Amino acid sequence: MALTDLSSLRTPGWQRVVGELSSPTGDDRVFLLRLLGVLGQVSGARQAVLWTLTGSRDDAMGIEPRAALVWPFGPDVVDAQGRMTVPIEALFDAAKDDNVEGLAEVRSAARAAAHSRQSEIYGLESEGLMYDPQAVRGYVIALPVAWGLPAESSGLPLQGVVTLMLDGRSRQAVQTTLALVEVLAGYVFTHTSQQALRRVRASSASLELAARLIASINQTRDFKGAVIQFVNDLCRQLGVDRVAMGFAHGSGSRPGGEGPREIRVTALSDTENLDRRMAMVQRLEGAMNECLDQEQPVLYPPPSAEGDAILAQAVTHAHRELAALDANLKVASLPVRVSDASGDRIIGVVLIESAGQGAIDVGTVELLQATLDLVGPVLDVRRREDRMLALRVYDSGVKAGAWLVGPKHTVWKLAGVALLGLSLFSVLYTTPYRVGAPMELQPRVKRIISMPFDGVLDSVPKGVEAGQRVKAGDVLAKLDTRMTTLSELEAAAQVLQYEKQADEALRKGDLAESDQNRARADQYKAQRDLMKTQVERSTITSPINGLITSGDLKDKVGAAVKLGEKLYEVADTSDMQVIAKVDDRDIALIHEGQTGQISPKADPSLKVDFIVEQIVPASQAEEGKNVFEVRGRLTGAEMPSWLLPGVEGQAKFNAERHSLAWIASRRVLDQLRIWLWW
Repeated sequence: MALTDLSSLRTPGWQRVVGELSSPTGDDRVFLLRLLGVLGQVSGARQAVLWTLTGSRDDAMGIEPRAALVWPFGPDVVDAQGRMTVPIEALFDAAKDDNVEGLAEVRSAARAAAHSRQSEIYGLESEGLMYDPQAVRGYVIALPVAWGLPAESSGLPLQGVVTLMLDGRSRQAVQTTLALVEVLAGYVFTHTSQQALRRVRASSASLELAARLIASINQTRDFKGAVIQFVNDLCRQLGVDRVAMGFAHGSGSRPGGEGPREIRVTALSDTENLDRRMAMVQRLEGAMNECLDQEQPVLYPPPSAEGDAILAQAVTHAHRELAALDANLKVASLPVRVSDASGDRIIGVVLIESAGQGAIDVGTVELLQATLDLVGPVLDVRRREDRMLALRVYDSGVKAGAWLVGPKHTVWKLAGVALLGLSLFSVLYTTPYRVGAPMELQPRVKRIISMPFDGVLDSVPKGVEAGQRVKAGDVLAKLDTRMTTLSELEAAAQVLQYEKQADEALRKGDLAESDQNRARADQYKAQRDLMKTQVERSTITSPINGLITSGDLKDKVGAAVKLGEKLYEVADTSDMQVIAKVDDRDIALIHEGQTGQISPKADPSLKVDFIVEQIVPASQAEEGKNVFEVRGRLTGAEMPSWLLPGVEGQAKFNAERHSLAWIASRRVLDQLRIWLWW
């Protein structure tokens, strides 16, 4: 486009220039591309360069311009129809310094304009400003490109600097060109104003839509109902065919988590029961995971690069497969993001399908993304509140721990801190080492009452049975004494008879007969005394005060009982002793006078004190190991009544104080010493 084409504001050239710079675009880079081309054409420049700026802006030498775009564009960038043939990202990211004509002079001009924030004109191969056209072969115009709204652009960093390399021309022509390009550069403010207006409109629309959706979500009770309500309302609001929503699962989906993650469809519009085995649901999940992997919206069919460069470059393989059944189907997937202490993360994906009037375009995607950024935290809260209590407690702990150790690898850091603290505590903290051993309570004094002679059990007093307390002298049983009494009387009669016969023989002087009768009388005396003794012993009494621990003779009344047969066992339960079986590996830690506690199996929470009285110096083999019998005396002030002989439990002996680490490793170290002869 030549300068002669712009002699009037009504010429087609001006209309095209104004239309190109005024047409809205969602990408700032596309506008800069248009601006560079217009400035190059209008100024009639040999070359136009857009420089990006890095480094310090306080010092001119600290600014480092970098060539981002070079006009005119080659055929590998723009085709014959003026359409771009490379992605906008690739066009801006490629280094262009080698393609700049007069690189040192042009870079210096860009640096000076960036520092002064004023347009500059330099003559080529000259050192001064505004040289005589007779002394220069061309000019470089350096034009700073401001950004933002006009009222705030002076305080914002420059977007870049445009340099225009002009052929030699008069001073007036150069001044006119400078004024013209400065006017055209002012369309930057038009573009930023349009962008701000578009953002305001989009924010208002997204805020209104988000408010309606959040209001409907809050009317539900649980998370599943909230998601179903959300997809149904969104489907009606947009007028599309179907809306699906899935949430991320896996370790990488949790706050501060890293690892695999995948999307599982949670709800479909107008669908109450969802079966993930259906082929349609699997295709939906594939498209959602494609969006999750790219962490950006995906639109199919994709828009052009001028419409939205980011959406145009998205991978759409799974979306293409989903839309393969209907040529008119449009599909869009949008990530649902939330922000917390660990940063931004994606908790789910919303997928929209429309084959009819429901519009799915770049504007719809932008509106929905802004809406989801507002609705996403609400859904995330409802999801977390609907989980099990243990998971909610876990997340609360991780969130609290992130404040202490940072948002990344929070769980591992907390585990390391806890392990370190536990290790230090186990090494530094000491406690009495308690040697454990199985124990049994036994009475210190007990008596076994057996049959004094062969006889017949005559009677047993009422209530005399195992578990009954008795006193010394209480009758426990009576034997049948009828035969014994008769035998005693018979023996007494024989004694009288033989004594008389002995006296008669003595009067007659028959000493031999008298001695013989005396011997027979003594024999029957012994028999009489024996019978008398048996009669006296036929009443069996308790020898001590205590408890009948065994014996029940009710079924033996009237039966013959042999001599020595056990009848009862009576124990004095007022004085109990502890019989503990201590492993031979621990016997070195036990000594007389040592204290401890017992815990019966009947009530493990009960602790009764005892003191060691005796260590039996002989081991016993029990259950494949050697044990020593240790006897102790109970010293508890008050003991429950059910603490009876035969009660088993665990005995704990109070040994010396040691660290928890020593206590935990003692067995292992002792075994290693045995194996290694250490």
